[in-house]
Amino acid sequence: MPILFCAATVSAQEKVTVRMDFIAWGTHAAMHLANERGWFKEVGLDVTVQDGTGSNNTIQLVGTGQVDVGQVQLGVMPIARENGLQVRSIAAWFRKADLAVLVDRDSPAKTVKDLAGKTLVVFPGSPWTPYIDSYLRTGGQTRDTLKILNVAPAAMVSTYTAKQADGVMTPAPFGMPLVESTRPSKALLMADAGIAFPSYGLIASESTIEKRADMLRKMIRVQARAWDYIYAGNVDEAVQAIIKQRPNANLNPVFLKGQIEGYKAFIHTANSLGKPTGVQNDADWVEAIRDMERTNVIKPGRKPGEFYTNSLIN
Repeated sequence: MPILFCAATVSAQEKVTVRMDFIAWGTHAAMHLANERGWFKEVGLDVTVQDGTGSNNTIQLVGTGQVDVGQVQLGVMPIARENGLQVRSIAAWFRKADLAVLVDRDSPAKTVKDLAGKTLVVFPGSPWTPYIDSYLRTGGQTRDTLKILNVAPAAMVSTYTAKQADGVMTPAPFGMPLVESTRPSKALLMADAGIAFPSYGLIASESTIEKRADMLRKMIRVQARAWDYIYAGNVDEAVQAIIKQRPNANLNPVFLKGQIEGYKAFIHTANSLGKPTGVQNDADWVEAIRDMERTNVIKPGRKPGEFYTNSLIN
């Protein structure tokens, strides 16, 4: 009888493939913690978590049906949708714009205007890429008044810490723990320049939203539970879950903890305070759409409901 019960339990598990943005780092904590604790299996999901090679690639794989769910920088998802990929955000874990330019902590630079004459390093295809010119314009700068140095993603932080650049364009909570010991820095946030950019969350294709809504509801519910648990004083457990799920990745627990803790400040915008974990709102997306239109990455007239849905959150 126990054997028959186990067989029935296993057969009831629905297989789901989730693709992350890059190799394991702090924003992957809830996904790995949920797998480590068996929370997905509790709701009947057998979840395989893939490391990624960038948000844009993950969005492409979700949009073409090669993976079921993606965790990406939501601010670049509308660009892919504009180009024909039928994808939509289904939950947002971090709703405040996290992109920043990291500069020396004792640098006099405080705003975009102060970056004149500097060299900033970024990687091609970065979430920063579509917004660079708009960001520079907020401080009267252009690519002629400073230098943008493109390097491979793996070389971006090391180029900055080796002082081959004056600043690095990266999500602030990702980069700050990595540079702290070799080049203490501060973050000039893109949000402080008035540019809205939804940060990390989950996406799915319109087809998956239509045909596998129950699976997506379970996925979001488990992830919201995991994030709430992590920020209720269980960051260290989340760090260990990432390391256990990626034993061969040679991950630094100090970096992971710093990244998870750093993202706590990016959970909410002024418009999302008091909203449940994962819930998005029109006001934030109106601001993001405004800046995407200014950047010419989407056509004028798009509405928030084209890019996100809260219908799977319960």
